[in-house]
Amino acid sequence: MTRTAPQRGETERPTPWMWLGVLTVAVGIFSMITAEQLPVGLIPAIAGELGVSTGAAGQTVTAPGVIAAFASVGIPLLVGRLDRRVLLAVLLAVMAVASTVSALAPNYAVLIGSRVFVGITIGGFWATAGSLAIRLVPGPYVARAMVLIFGGVSAAAVLGVPVGTILGEWLGWRAAFGALAGLSAAVLVAALILLPRLPAAEPVRPRTLRAQLRNPALVAGILATALLVAGHYGAYTFVSPALLNISGVGSGVIGVLLLGYGVLGMVANVFAGPRAARTPGRAAAVIAVALGATLALFPLLGASPWGGVALVLVWGLAYGGAPVTLQTWVMTAAPASAEAATAVYCFVFNMSIAVGAAASGLVMDALGVPSVLWLGAALVLLVLLTVRRAPRPGPSEPRLGGQ
Repeated sequence: MTRTAPQRGETERPTPWMWLGVLTVAVGIFSMITAEQLPVGLIPAIAGELGVSTGAAGQTVTAPGVIAAFASVGIPLLVGRLDRRVLLAVLLAVMAVASTVSALAPNYAVLIGSRVFVGITIGGFWATAGSLAIRLVPGPYVARAMVLIFGGVSAAAVLGVPVGTILGEWLGWRAAFGALAGLSAAVLVAALILLPRLPAAEPVRPRTLRAQLRNPALVAGILATALLVAGHYGAYTFVSPALLNISGVGSGVIGVLLLGYGVLGMVANVFAGPRAARTPGRAAAVIAVALGATLALFPLLGASPWGGVALVLVWGLAYGGAPVTLQTWVMTAAPASAEAATAVYCFVFNMSIAVGAAASGLVMDALGVPSVLWLGAALVLLVLLTVRRAPRPGPSEPRLGGQ
């Protein structure tokens, strides 16, 4: 007998099978984010073997991010009423094939072509998976499910990229892409076994997407996402130069510091989820103040190795709860059209990464690292202007985390 997703109010407690479904989506998100960022630690090896410049090799990271932004809107529009379980399975299959092609790529053109397909899967998977927590477990447990699902984002930074880099150093960069293909195939099998049928409640259409722009609370959440993500990633792109040039930290320590950054980000994700379910605006404000202050003070208090180390760890703790908080804001603002709202959110999130990094690159060349950090701080602190529009579940409305 084929299972269906639980309906709100059907049962008071989720079954172990439901949590296995949530875990499958979390590992799927982990594999997607790892796929997007995997070349970061492999760029020199890729450039050397394929005979391209370091900048060209870096496009294996940039291209999927831009493609993912458009795919996050395009995929929901194209698939209509297709069962979301089937959609996730197809996207995982494409990821497995694309990663296999990356591992076997005879030249740069084939590699960059395979990375375009990786971007398509990332955007489609995230736009769909981000709204599934509310369908996989009963209402009072949705916040916990979202923490688990978006823990996959932090886990990718903590485990996925470092492990892929180490594997690439030991066995070559092709082995890292091959391992990613194997992981995607394994998640595909798990999704087919563990996920229930997830029929589309309402197909995403252009008018559905346009309708989201008439929702003030959602527009405020999208604006908060653009500001916070652009500010954070614009600064984080140059975290290594900041540690080297401002703090005087040795290059051999940076990898360990970023691992600590990721671990604290996972801790923040766990604590932020339930609080965002109650008051997403307040949670976003706390994150904006903590992150903005960290970036603004880095050129001053981070002017020594110990100061730089401390501030990078605080940075990880400050930003770690942002993805789950922003996603919760979006879903709380548009509970009746969670998939369409999430598609818009994913588009803005991915484009903000690209725009923030590009703008910071120009500032970096013209004014140096401190100005990059101050620009990031200014953008993040502007989030405070949006939080008064954040949704506030009333006494008769079900919160994502229950009453």
